[in-house]
Parts: sequence; C-alpha cells; structure tokens
Amino acid sequence: MKQNKYDDPAFFTKYSQMPRSIGGLEDAIDWPAFRERLPDLCGKDVLDLGCGFGWHCHYARTKLARSVVGIDLSENMLTRARESTDDPAIQYQRLAIEDIDFPADAFDVVFSSLALQYVERFDLVCRKVYRCLKTGGTFVFSAEHPIFTARAAQDWSYGSHGERLHWPVDQYQEEGLRHACFLDDDVVKYHRTVATYVNTLLACGFRLSTLDEPSPTPTQLKRHPEWKEALRRPMFLLLAAIKSDMKQT
Repeated sequence: MKQNKYDDPAFFTKYSQMPRSIGGLEDAIDWPAFRERLPDLCGKDVLDLGCGFGWHCHYARTKLARSVVGIDLSENMLTRARESTDDPAIQYQRLAIEDIDFPADAFDVVFSSLALQYVERFDLVCRKVYRCLKTGGTFVFSAEHPIFTARAAQDWSYGSHGERLHWPVDQYQEEGLRHACFLDDDVVKYHRTVATYVNTLLACGFRLSTLDEPSPTPTQLKRHPEWKEALRRPMFLLLAAIKSDMKQT
C-alpha cells in the first residue's frame, strides 16, 4: 500500500507549518546524528529516498556531491523542492520508494530521513538499494523508532491532571500496518522491530556500521526546550550500513 497523504491539501498545509518544515535540517531532532553518520560526500553520486522539500539534497551539494537524485511520491513535496532548487546537479523524480529501479552500481551513497516507516516492504527496498549502490557504498537512514511505532496511538499515558506519566509499549513483536494519528489525520505506517531492521540489512549483504537512537542535543534543547520530552523515550532509529562484496542469496 502506497499512501500519499502529502498531496492532500489540508494535510500538506499542516505539515508545512511544522518546525522542521519551516526551519529545515537544523530544526530536525535526528539531524545532528544523521549528519555525523554520512560519509564524505565530495565527488559522490547520491540518492535521497523520500526527499521531501529537498533539504538533504541541498546539504549533499554543499558537501560537493557530484550529483544528487531525490525521489518522492508527493507532487506537493517535489514542487516545493524544485522551487527552492537552482542547481542542475540535483534532479527530482516522482517515484515511490518501493518502485526504485536504478542501474546497478549507480550511487556511492543512498540515504533516507524518516520515510521508511511508510514503506511496507523494507526487505524489497534494501535489496534494491544494495543493487544500485557501488561496492563499499553507504546506506544511511532514519525511521521512527519501533518503540514509537509499536502502538498505533503513538501517545503517552496521562495522569488525572493531564500529566505525561510514561510512554506505553505494547504489541511490539506484532509487526505490520498501523493506523496512526499524525497531524490530526489517519496515516498508515508500518511497524517492525529493531531486530528486523538490522537482520534485513545483514541478509541483503550489508555490513552494519552504526545503530543509533538520536535524541536532542544540548544546543537543540536551548532552542526548543519543549523537546526535552524526547529524552524520555527514543523517537528515532538511525542505521548506517556498508555494501560489502558479499553476494546476496
């Protein structure tokens, strides 16, 4: 199932008002850790899966990437990305992540920020990324943490006075579709465990280099003190993997 909520006008308007939609990468909790895990991009060919407004594509070019391809299923996202891009080395394509079919060894780096929780067949995406990466190439992605996605409610347990008591975790081992509420709308996401993320990468021939659970940095908390709640439970999972010379089975 390929849901495209971002081309719904009302939903897109609300999304465009989020801090990270306005402030860009510096207003994204996972960005400092994500940036740290990226390899040297100078002279590299880069693919961004779920490019959104194109923030990560622009960043890659500031680090002298040779070429960047950004894909997204949402025409609204791509329109915004193209409006903010004046760089012939960045190309945008309307394409679902699951439908990528780039030539073998086409890219040095593939990355994706907070998009893969919307993808049902993570294993399929991993195989396709492995194919289009050059040997020794890097796959870096963040997704909503499985502790965050386990329950469809994706919300705290509250006390009698509305205080946030704790983050409940249930049905963790029951992977699959979740109808979550995001921006007051029903959004389809897919829950999978940390083990599934890691073991799928390994089964496809990747070598895991980093597993991280990004939280706000002290600098970010000074700008956004309300983000302190993110220190109470992981919101994001960040993985970096290298394409080895091992053949897939």
